[in-house]
Amino acid sequence: MPVILETTAGTGQLIAAAIIGFAIIIALITKFKLHPFLSLTIGALAVGAIAQLSLEEILESYSTGVGSTVASVGVLIALGAIIGKLLADSGGADEIVDTLVSKASPATLPWAMALIGAVIGLPMFFEIGLVLLVPVILLVTRRSKLPLMRVAIPALAGLSTIHAQVPPHPGPLAAIGLLKADLGVTLGLGVLIAIPTIIVAGPLFSRLAARWVPVDAPDLFLNSDENGRSGIAPSHPKISVNLMTVLLPVILMKGKALADIFAAKGTVIRNALDFLGQPMFALLLTTLLAIFTLGKTSGMDKEAISDCIGASLPPIAGILLIVAAGGGFKQVLGDTGIAKLLAAGSTRSSVSPLLMAWLVAVVIRLATGSATVATVTAAGILEPVAATLPPSLAALLVLAIGCGSVFFSHVNDAGFWLIKEYFGISVGENIKSWSLMETVLSVCGLLLVLLVSVII
Repeated sequence: MPVILETTAGTGQLIAAAIIGFAIIIALITKFKLHPFLSLTIGALAVGAIAQLSLEEILESYSTGVGSTVASVGVLIALGAIIGKLLADSGGADEIVDTLVSKASPATLPWAMALIGAVIGLPMFFEIGLVLLVPVILLVTRRSKLPLMRVAIPALAGLSTIHAQVPPHPGPLAAIGLLKADLGVTLGLGVLIAIPTIIVAGPLFSRLAARWVPVDAPDLFLNSDENGRSGIAPSHPKISVNLMTVLLPVILMKGKALADIFAAKGTVIRNALDFLGQPMFALLLTTLLAIFTLGKTSGMDKEAISDCIGASLPPIAGILLIVAAGGGFKQVLGDTGIAKLLAAGSTRSSVSPLLMAWLVAVVIRLATGSATVATVTAAGILEPVAATLPPSLAALLVLAIGCGSVFFSHVNDAGFWLIKEYFGISVGENIKSWSLMETVLSVCGLLLVLLVSVII
């Protein structure tokens, strides 16, 4: 959590610091073509300086953000990249894609990808689901001959909507605990609202995104031929083996989420599932399993597997640096107190509790770039409000916060840079596709929350 540092800057100066910091980053990247890693670093230094932090405090805050991001997201990205590369080189991704393409027509394929994104995203954070889905998204795009955004946007919409609205995802669960909302009511209303939200922000919006960003799938992680086939192994693992491997982290993390809800603390099953369901351990275990289920069973020898693992890491080096710098920028924003300031201002407005919850989450999301931080912080701020509401409205308050927490992903969001780099698109193209999809998702979810509040 951010630690507010000593600063003599006033409210106006802090807000100006945030605005100028964002403007510097965008200008350096778009106009001067400076690498995002350097742009984010310079932006973080500028925010701290304008907020009247000392140089030592700025560097400490930035370093803390970089370190915590690499320790959490960075390791997960690396493990996910290894799994993705093994899935691609073994031909496992080919088998999954063949099944998808054969079972779904070009018209229904975006809907299938939305469903896959939602299922994968249920127990895990967005970044983890993304790195697992990237090889499948790219290969489906290649083989189906559909525009990249027609395939990617629905899968991303499924991931992000679940991230925001449906327990047992960690974000909604945290908000439920802070606001003392009923889990069952929140889960039921969350699913009810998530389904139409995914449809609008996924398959439907992807038509516009594909028109605005007409790009093809990049070669990242793939050694594909002209038909989009990536497998270089002598034989391909069976579809059942592929699915077992890919879904293992999903099952482990879902098991942990369910154990947190239903199993008593201190019991053997709770402790075991808590351990196995930790994202880092779940992906590490999956990586080790994939070496045998994807590598060995496809006929790859030790040298080929080693080469495959080695080849999976260089392509993500730039991504790791960018994501780390984004974490540093986010930490500086948090430590200056900018996010807390904006959120406090939102609560003083005379609007409905549900709209207020959404607005608070939005300003924290825009200031920090983290959906999870926005969810937890907004829930903490609105705890007194939730205490006065009936169970159904308290559940809707959780969902309104979740919808606001994913509003307009931009340069201080790790997910923004992951998607940009994975799909090989520009900042402008990412804004016209991913950022707008997040905005559509957020606004659509809010409208549905308000509609349900009128009905119940």
